[in-house]
Amino acid sequence: MPEATPGFKRRLREAFDATSVGQTFTYRRTFTEGDVALFCGVTGDYNPYHQDEAFARESWYGRRTIPGLLTGSMLTHIGGMLGFLATEMRFEYLAPVYVGDTITCTVTILEKDGSRRRVECGADFVNQEGTLVLRARFSGFPGQVRLAR
Repeated sequence: MPEATPGFKRRLREAFDATSVGQTFTYRRTFTEGDVALFCGVTGDYNPYHQDEAFARESWYGRRTIPGLLTGSMLTHIGGMLGFLATEMRFEYLAPVYVGDTITCTVTILEKDGSRRRVECGADFVNQEGTLVLRARFSGFPGQVRLAR
C-alpha cells in the first residue's frame, strides 16, 4: 500500500485531536417497510422473522422484526459524519425492533489511544418507549469530523 500524503496525515491528526472522551453524537430514525425490503435485498437476509408475517406471528415476537444489523447500521451514519474508519464492531441485541419503531442511537467516545490515534466508542440504541434495544462497542480511526459541535 502506498504511503499517505503529509496533508492526509495532518487531517487524521486534527480529526483525532477534535474528539474527546465523553463526547457524544446522536442520530434518530424511524424504520419503514421500505428500509427492511432494501436492506434484505442488498444483504440477502431473507430470514422468516423479517419476511414471513405468518411465521413471525406464531413466534414469541408476535410480528416481523427488522434485521438486527439494520438497526446496528445506524452507526454508519454517525461514522460517516466523523469520517470514521472502523476496525472492530461488537453488538449485543437486547430487544426486538419493529417496522415503525423510532430508534435513537447515541455514540459516546470512551477511550483515546494517542500512540495509535485509535478511538474506542460505545453506542446505545433506544426505542421510542425508552427501551434499550441494542448496545454496541466499536473502535477505529476518525478521519474528518463534519458534525456540528
